[in-house]
Amino acid sequence: MGIKRIILIRPGETDWNRQGRWQGWVASPLNAHGRLQVQRLANFVRNIGMSALYSSDLKRAEQTAQILADRLGFAPVLDERLRERNIGQWQGLTLTEMQAWYADQYQQLLADRIGFTVPGGESLNDVKARVLAAFNDIIKQDKGETIGIISHTTAINLLLTEIIPGYKIGDTTIDNTAVTTIQREDDGTWKLIRVNDTLHLEGLETQSFKELGDRL
Repeated sequence: MGIKRIILIRPGETDWNRQGRWQGWVASPLNAHGRLQVQRLANFVRNIGMSALYSSDLKRAEQTAQILADRLGFAPVLDERLRERNIGQWQGLTLTEMQAWYADQYQQLLADRIGFTVPGGESLNDVKARVLAAFNDIIKQDKGETIGIISHTTAINLLLTEIIPGYKIGDTTIDNTAVTTIQREDDGTWKLIRVNDTLHLEGLETQSFKELGDRL
């Protein structure tokens, strides 16, 4: 049957995570704390039998992937379809700044969370379509039993809403370097085994977004 288990991973912390700034596609690198988080994660993933690692090509994800790949012993496969939501003109803003500077558009967002397109960016429907396409291609092409996918909070949540029955955005937060594990059942459906697992951090701080109960 090929792939039986997928480890979904959020990248390590950046300075903009710590400042509460929405990153979108910006090339923000891991900060020192984020690199430490990923080193802890690398100690965990090396023991779970992962045979391949796919990753968003955004800088914070690529850096996370490379640290993990160095420990795993194989190169990551980068895929731009695994990127976070493109938030266009809102990139780099805090939630308070979005509400103040783009008041009308922010109200449109609240009225249509899935269909609203951020000025110069994407809608959640756009993100869901490309992430699901990347996921389906990986499932078709990869023959390993356990693989890793490094993506981002919105993208991971949207993927889970499509493949896990009953899962809704806002059901959980996803912290920096959190591990979310899904398992493929005999009938080809997917089961959520563990979500937002950060035990590898052993008490290190981690950042998550809880505004509005979920992500933009």
